[in-house]
Amino acid sequence: MAKLYFRFAAMNAGKSTSLLQVAYNYEEREQSVDLYTAQVDDRYGVGRVTSRLGVTRETKVFNAATDFSAIYADQVRPSCILIDEAQFLTEDQVVQLHLLAHTTKTPIICYGLRSDFQGKPFPGSMALLTLADDLEEMKTICRCGRKATMNLRMDEHGQRVTEGAQVAIGGNARYEAVCPRRFYTGECG
Repeated sequence: MAKLYFRFAAMNAGKSTSLLQVAYNYEEREQSVDLYTAQVDDRYGVGRVTSRLGVTRETKVFNAATDFSAIYADQVRPSCILIDEAQFLTEDQVVQLHLLAHTTKTPIICYGLRSDFQGKPFPGSMALLTLADDLEEMKTICRCGRKATMNLRMDEHGQRVTEGAQVAIGGNARYEAVCPRRFYTGECG
């Protein structure tokens, strides 16, 4: 039975690496996959999934206007649909993906952040946490060695940013995955 999966974590947990590995596994078995990433994520160029390990791949892009139901209405569907940066999906898009998984027998695996730099949920992540049939937390660690579940945004001087727009693409230079203690107090350990 096909499902909608949500694999979530703080920054730098290997979400993109995992997505690229899953795509490789399907293709190695001569099965087709469609890969998507958020158009807003242009760190490595629009339409690219890039792992911190250096593996990169061209993908399709989605934005708030993307209609997954329309895209897959009349075409041959892939064996699997993989979505990176899934926190940028809209609630309606998550409903479309859930419906697709259950009516077309196509597994759909979404990878993304659960919350932003203020500890607030992304709309796409909230919808995925509600509708996904299978939730998997991928783990990474804080600099103190504890499990990192939160994301800090830093300015150009390495100081924590606590206000601003929810979306500011920046990767390792602007964000750090941290444990809750460091998130709230600034201290590790």
